[in-house]
Amino acid sequence: MARTLSFLLLLLGLCGNSVSGGPPSSTNTSGDLNYELPTANYETQGSYKPGSIGILFRMVRIFLHMVQPNDFPEDILAKVIQKSFEPSINFDKSENIILALKVLNYEIGIVIYALLGLLFVILMPVVGYFFCMCRCCNRCGGKMHQRQKENGPFQRKCFAISLLVICIIMSFGIFCGFVANHSVRTRIKRTRILANSNFKDLRTLLNQTPEQIQFILAQYNTTKDKAFSDLNSIHSLLGGGIHERLRPNVTPVLDEIKSMVTVIKETKKALESTKSSLQNLRDTSAQLSSNLTNVKTSIQRSLRDPTCSVHPASETCNSIRTSLSQLDSNLDVNQLPPVDTELDNVNNVLRTDLGGLVQKGYQAFNDIPERVQHQTKNIVADVKGVLNSIGPRVNRVTQQIPIESTLSKFAVYINKTESHIHRNLHSLEEYDSYWWLGGLIICFLLTLIVTFYYLGLLCGVCGYDRDATPTRRGCVSHTGGVFLMVGVGLSFLFCWLLMIIVIVTFVIGTNVEKLICEPYASTKFFQVLDTPYLFNDNWQYYLSGIIFNKSDIRLTFGQVYSDCKNNRGVYATLHLENRFNISKHLNINEHTENINHEFENLNINLNIVLLDKAGRANLQNFAVCGIDRINYATYLSQTGKHPAKVNLLSFAYDLETKANHLPPGTLRQSLKREAEIIKMIHRQQVVPMEQSLGTLRDSIKTLQPISNGLVDRIARILTSLDSAQDFVTNNIASVINDEIRKYVRTIVGHFEQYLLWVDFSVREKMVSCKPVATALDSAVNVLLCGYVISPLNLFWFGIGKATVFSLPALIFAVKLAKYYRRMDSEDVYDDPLPR
Repeated sequence: MARTLSFLLLLLGLCGNSVSGGPPSSTNTSGDLNYELPTANYETQGSYKPGSIGILFRMVRIFLHMVQPNDFPEDILAKVIQKSFEPSINFDKSENIILALKVLNYEIGIVIYALLGLLFVILMPVVGYFFCMCRCCNRCGGKMHQRQKENGPFQRKCFAISLLVICIIMSFGIFCGFVANHSVRTRIKRTRILANSNFKDLRTLLNQTPEQIQFILAQYNTTKDKAFSDLNSIHSLLGGGIHERLRPNVTPVLDEIKSMVTVIKETKKALESTKSSLQNLRDTSAQLSSNLTNVKTSIQRSLRDPTCSVHPASETCNSIRTSLSQLDSNLDVNQLPPVDTELDNVNNVLRTDLGGLVQKGYQAFNDIPERVQHQTKNIVADVKGVLNSIGPRVNRVTQQIPIESTLSKFAVYINKTESHIHRNLHSLEEYDSYWWLGGLIICFLLTLIVTFYYLGLLCGVCGYDRDATPTRRGCVSHTGGVFLMVGVGLSFLFCWLLMIIVIVTFVIGTNVEKLICEPYASTKFFQVLDTPYLFNDNWQYYLSGIIFNKSDIRLTFGQVYSDCKNNRGVYATLHLENRFNISKHLNINEHTENINHEFENLNINLNIVLLDKAGRANLQNFAVCGIDRINYATYLSQTGKHPAKVNLLSFAYDLETKANHLPPGTLRQSLKREAEIIKMIHRQQVVPMEQSLGTLRDSIKTLQPISNGLVDRIARILTSLDSAQDFVTNNIASVINDEIRKYVRTIVGHFEQYLLWVDFSVREKMVSCKPVATALDSAVNVLLCGYVISPLNLFWFGIGKATVFSLPALIFAVKLAKYYRRMDSEDVYDDPLPR
């Protein structure tokens, strides 16, 4: 514990000049910068896994819980530790007597078992001595004479079975002793590997600390590059932000005006088509009427032929004469008013390039990013200068850390400690070999005793002859009895000595297990160390008193161990904010204020005119161009009519058919010639007129929806234009200021994120003290408890079990030896008893 505490205090120097207060609420502030301090991979495992022998260790712990079922005595142990620092202890004081009684009450189970062991140690040689003297005086079964009893065979079997069971129990105890002793054989090798692994982790920690500092410094360049990239992209970040804020109000209006330019052009095209179609219809309609009148006159002249007065030709002629009324024009083009005025008005509107004016509005709006970049050129250069100045400041802060000297001192301390441990390991290995040899001798002594019992049972059972009398028993049976008595003699000679070893190891192993190993695993041990005023009457918290000389700061062993276990940095673990504050050196607010101060001089002027007066007047002129006053109903009515009252082509064919019913002659030929003329008129005049009518109808259908609500539509456009222009004029300053603040937050956010990350990394991540907690776990949990105490407890448990059961074993062995050994005399009866 002292070495570990020294290690923690040395680590204090690593962060003593570079750390600050509590951790930030979040390390993710703005931007897409992601910092991750490199961490080391440590190879040492702080937990101990005994493997298959673990079941024996658990069995011993169950027995210890039966011996010592009391909870961990935190208060008692704390008071005992406090008393140990007193120069002299007066046992006459009532509080000391009460404390001693509490200790005795806690240790009552161990004391009882120890007293029983001492009773065994005392009585075993005394009983053995008197037993030997008694046997020598032919007492206590020493006389080689056996009385025959009716239940003699039953007693012999019971004694043999009982001795066999006891020997098996003793064998299991000896097996536990051998297993525990074997683990002693390899623990120095395992300790050396464990020590090397821990020192490797500690050196990894030392080597990693400068790398972490360099990484922190290197991340400043990453942050600066990101900030410079955003400064160079001010046209898209700041200018684009302004552009996007204005877009919902500006773009729809410009799009509507742009669409109106297309409407004006379409109107002109439709009016020109209407004018052309009207002129064609006037010309062709007059010619068609004239031609049809001529054809009708010619046919009437032909029908005066005498042939028409003869029946049945007269009926055909009358029919033809009746149909001639259909040969006439069906259009009244004069009802269609001209569109020359409207066309002239639209042409006057088009003399102004409204599309170009709209494009200027678009350009003024879309040039915002470039204008922002041009106007902020000097400010960006000044901000870059401020950002460049932050790097040397951070570097100076890190240079204040006495990292090289502290790491050198700590490396020397580690090297000395490692050499000291390796130097002592050779001596410990020698002592361990003595321990192993002594344990082996103890196990072999018990093995020898049990072996004699097994041999005695084997020879006695196998050589026993039921028909032989006690004085005539065979040599094998007699040898078995001798083996049993040899085992009894060895038990009297050595078991009391073995019990002394068992008592000593039992008291030591049990107390270490219950007072150190178990509370350390449950962290209750640290609660004792954290007892206020435990090591110093003037210090409430011992660690804070050592580190800060302020014992009122809550810094506990349990919290330090837990934080180190969770791989926290030494600063956060030791609450070093009470000694040095990195925020005063990094001074995040100072740097951000400098950046904000530079941006306060940022002044952006944007004068955006969406559409000038000429464009507005152009739209107003188009609204009154007159297309809304055109009589579209008349146009649609006339264009829906056929050029002639009858289908001339059908009329011509009908005329030819009727002419064929007439007798051959001049009339017939004349009518057929007129039919051909009608067909020609249809082809040359009616068909083109139909096309002109269709074109005119399409033009009218184009103009009609344009004219519907034209004035209101342009009025709405002008209203929207005024609203958008007012919004831009009145709100652009506030929009620019809002976007500047957002942009500044982005730039400042990068460095706030970096500086907060530096603060957080130094406090929470840098100089992680996990190897220290692992080293403490290795020393206590693995080395002391796993390599020493657990095998020690298993050893005394096995040897103690074998030693304790040697007492009933020797009793049964003495009783059973009478049935196997050859007697000098025996009882003689007329009727021998059954054997």
